[in-house]
Amino acid sequence: MKHLKRRALPALLAATLLLGTGAAVAAGGDKKDPLVTLSYLEDTVIPELLDALSDETKSASKQLKSDLADQIEEYEKEMESLVSGTSVGSETYALVTLSSSQTMALEVGCEVMLRVGSVTVNAATSPALIDVTIGGTNAGGASLEKNHLYMATIPDRTLTPTTETVKLLVRGGYTVT
Repeated sequence: MKHLKRRALPALLAATLLLGTGAAVAAGGDKKDPLVTLSYLEDTVIPELLDALSDETKSASKQLKSDLADQIEEYEKEMESLVSGTSVGSETYALVTLSSSQTMALEVGCEVMLRVGSVTVNAATSPALIDVTIGGTNAGGASLEKNHLYMATIPDRTLTPTTETVKLLVRGGYTVT
């Protein structure tokens, strides 16, 4: 009998627990007697969800700030390389100084006016440059006249200084090497 009581008591407790849980689940709760109370949702669940959302937002914000800083740094490097003279274009005239060891490659549409020194234009085809001042053309190997406005209308036109220092007014795309 003693063994029967030891076995029966745990089984009876387990059955009671199962039946009680089943009844609670089957009842499902209603407006008058909900399974989850409104105060539990307002005091516990919603604050925890808001905290988790806040943490995620802070993490995403840090990542976005880091990405933006990286993009700004990349942009600054790109602008610095453009300003350093490797490839430049301008809507207004810029004063460019060349030494005798440098050359200037002109892009199509670039305008040039020689102010100081002397340069020769290098081109494999003719015309090398259009002399806008007189309405004529210059051939490859010719020198530019001071205070004449020239335009490159064909690619692969370069200017080579023939004096120690040359100053040019330039508008449009060009590369100094």
